[in-house]
Amino acid sequence: MDHSADQPAAQAAPRIRIVLVGTQHPGNIGSAARAMKTMGLSRLVLVAPERFPHPEARALAAGADDLLDAATVHAGLAAAVADCTLVLGCTARSRRVPLPESGPREAAAAMHAHAAAGGEVALVFGRERTGLDNDELQLCHGAVHIPADPGYSSLNLAAAVQVLAWELRAAMLAGGSAPAGAPRDPPASHAELEGLFAQLADTLDAIDFHKGRAPESAMRKLRRIYLRAGLDVREVRLLRGVLADAQRMARLARGGGDASE
Repeated sequence: MDHSADQPAAQAAPRIRIVLVGTQHPGNIGSAARAMKTMGLSRLVLVAPERFPHPEARALAAGADDLLDAATVHAGLAAAVADCTLVLGCTARSRRVPLPESGPREAAAAMHAHAAAGGEVALVFGRERTGLDNDELQLCHGAVHIPADPGYSSLNLAAAVQVLAWELRAAMLAGGSAPAGAPRDPPASHAELEGLFAQLADTLDAIDFHKGRAPESAMRKLRRIYLRAGLDVREVRLLRGVLADAQRMARLARGGGDASE
């Protein structure tokens, strides 16, 4: 039997993780693992599950026990995606936290291309009843929306995982390997970008950028700008150097020390 069609999937799949946040029903974890395994995905990551491990999860995994055994568990989403360079959240349409939005096919193509180029990718699913909260959405580079019938759009968690897992499978089988091109620095990881955003927030405070206004709106917009840019490691270092100089100058302006410090 010719397995050559599976080679692109085998190259990209190990770099794609499915992240379930705050899962309330252990059976959904098992069903999600089964959905993943049928489509050649194996990296299951759990964030603060209410009940895991649990016999119901194992029963509904229906042979995907190896995914449950290898699953990693984290207290928060930031830790679960810290080394990722692309994080997409599967959500219903929402204006709470504006994010670049794509459908399942477009998102799957982007995830495959990113993973085939060597990046770590996370596809994040929220709680059964409430989805991802605002802080968790802020950690995502974009949103994926499954266009279900608006008259009955309630989609079970495991079913949503199956839809996206199939689209990923199709994209990996059709997409081939990443094209060769000019070498570039590796993309910045999620943790590196979060470090940049924290330093940016501190710098904006230091130069009194907000002028007494709440900083949340400006930071949301700035995050979106930088995330769209697809910064690499060297670019993040450069920007952090600029911010460090701005902070030193702000301290000097306040009489707080030598600008050369």
